[in-house]
Amino acid sequence: MASKLHEIWTMTYEPAYILTLKMDDAAQAFFEELRQRNFPSERNYLSAHLTLFHKLPPQPDTISALADFRFAVFQLMATGLKNLGNGVAYRMEAESLNQLHSKLKSMFVNQLSAQDNQGFRGHVTVQNKVSPDQSKQLLLELTADFKPFAAHALGLDLWEYLCGPWSHLHYFPFN
Repeated sequence: MASKLHEIWTMTYEPAYILTLKMDDAAQAFFEELRQRNFPSERNYLSAHLTLFHKLPPQPDTISALADFRFAVFQLMATGLKNLGNGVAYRMEAESLNQLHSKLKSMFVNQLSAQDNQGFRGHVTVQNKVSPDQSKQLLLELTADFKPFAAHALGLDLWEYLCGPWSHLHYFPFN
């Protein structure tokens, strides 16, 4: 049975790199605490993150391009909460975030998935894979005390997708 599952997994598994934004320690700790508290534990095998691209080509050229990429540290704002239907996320906004995404998108334009070619709306998911009622409840709770707050974008984290969990490959700090 185990070998059959492995065979199915290897037939459907498509290697990919995932690119996320590295935020300051305080913001990361805030989002991580909420995620640990509100994400179903059996499905929570990732740290809180802001995904920039879900599926970059797993090639040395991708790593080289990101190593050569230059961008300045910037501030972004948590501007509100977002109902995901089966979860809740914090909306993260900044003109610099949009510029960053646009520049990276132009670097990989011919290699992007359909999902990554869609419009970009930065967010950090703190709950997912729950019932709509559970997500509505958390949205109400978090909205009641919400005040916009700042975070700092420090760089890029590159991950390898492992058919569920991710493995951290590289950190590319902004200058």
